Amino acid sequence: MRISIIGCGRWGSFLAWYLDSIGYHVTLYGRQSSQKLAVLHRNRTNGLVSLSDRVVLTSDLEEAAASQILVISIGAQSFRSLMQQLSSFNLEGKAVVLCMKGLESGTGKRLTQIFEEYKPDTPVAIWVGPGHVQDFLRGIPNCMVIDSRSMSLKKELVRLFSSDLIRFYYGSDLLGNEIGAASKNVIGIAAGMLDGLDKTALKGALMSRGTREIARLIRKMGGNEITAYGLAHLGDYEATVFSPYSHNRRFGESLVRGEPYGELAEGVETTKAMLVLGERYHADLPISNAVDRVINKGEEPNRVLSDLFLRSIKMEF
Repeated sequence: MRISIIGCGRWGSFLAWYLDSIGYHVTLYGRQSSQKLAVLHRNRTNGLVSLSDRVVLTSDLEEAAASQILVISIGAQSFRSLMQQLSSFNLEGKAVVLCMKGLESGTGKRLTQIFEEYKPDTPVAIWVGPGHVQDFLRGIPNCMVIDSRSMSLKKELVRLFSSDLIRFYYGSDLLGNEIGAASKNVIGIAAGMLDGLDKTALKGALMSRGTREIARLIRKMGGNEITAYGLAHLGDYEATVFSPYSHNRRFGESLVRGEPYGELAEGVETTKAMLVLGERYHADLPISNAVDRVINKGEEPNRVLSDLFLRSIKMEF
């Protein structure tokens, strides 16, 4: 079976390595202008992931779209543009897996909603949950979730993708898992801010209140609030709130310390999307609002986070 990975960043390159390692014919796609793809062409490694010669590298999207399964791993804000390109290809009989975590910032739309605008007849699934490339490459296993409206697709993907390195669970709440996976990046930024302000001890409060905040939102959107306590959200906190590899945590830490940080932090745009959803569904999102006040409104982070955790007196539940 041939599987294409669309997106050759850190996670996309790992997915190519992983699926090649468990026996699939893998094509890895990057745009013609991609410096990351150029580095892989020259060296077969990006300094983190090393790819075997079996993995085909291409900048031809039509070639990549010819595979039986397409696994997409790009920045969420670039997803609509990609779907506009993919909409011209015949995806009949194929399956698409979104291995990415985010929401469209201006609309608050989930990624499966965007996909279905362009390809409503193609089955789509999400692959989310904890795990960093660096840990997987050291052989440290983890648990992840595959969810879809199609039970048969979930079963098939779990069968195809499972290994000793990754154990998959069947998701049962597509909306909740998408919202949970995306919003954990906002919590990650808040965690980094606490680290940068030497308030790391407040991460316990952040985890407790963050999970409740997202659970309320999922319920108001029509999902199952218990999903917030699963692998896609709370289960991903170790990798997002504590890990030195977390882009979102490191972004938040660098921001409050006034240090430059050049990597993509998906949670920045997700924060904007969360505020859209909070207003649309009349959901109180104090942590998302606090992160927005620091990032986008330039408010003083120490005061904002102190107000968030230390000033209010109210019932816990």
